[in-house]
Amino acid sequence: MQDLMEGWHDIPAPNAPALHPVTVDIPRTALLVLDLQKTNCNAERRPRCVHTLPGIQKLIAAARSKNMRVVYSLTAKATPADILEEVTPLATDHIVKSSVDKFYNTDLEDYLTQAAIDTVILTGTAAEGAVLHTAAGAAMRGVNIVAPVDGLSSSSLYAEQYTIWHLANSPGTKKRTTLTRIDLISL
Repeated sequence: MQDLMEGWHDIPAPNAPALHPVTVDIPRTALLVLDLQKTNCNAERRPRCVHTLPGIQKLIAAARSKNMRVVYSLTAKATPADILEEVTPLATDHIVKSSVDKFYNTDLEDYLTQAAIDTVILTGTAAEGAVLHTAAGAAMRGVNIVAPVDGLSSSSLYAEQYTIWHLANSPGTKKRTTLTRIDLISL
């Protein structure tokens, strides 16, 4: 077993995947805002998350100006009052509550299906948690994923890098994911 473990820590990081411009089909797309809560998106716990908020705010405003559906998620123990004020949901926004896969034990799949949504724009924190697992859940349901790399965060840059690489290369997500930046998304 020792021989299998040797050298794993010396593997160089792969090249960054390409980012692409995206033009969104508004009626068939929903913006997902995952787990942006006071307890996990703050300067002490996840400062990288705080830096994503202005871009996510702009994306939410643009989506709302075009009447795009905006869906929020909460961690298992959170309440809507825990969502950051900067990205407060409207009364008409849908909210789901789950662990890392926001499809698990929620009505997210039914909500998207009833609205004829075939594409989601994923933003949020815990890139290696909520973003990665919700993206995998979406792909397994035939939903396309737009992942703005500047709209996801974690407590470490490595977790963000891994998540982006995984979305672009995993057999479950690579055919359904478009990596982009917020400023490359046309609504």
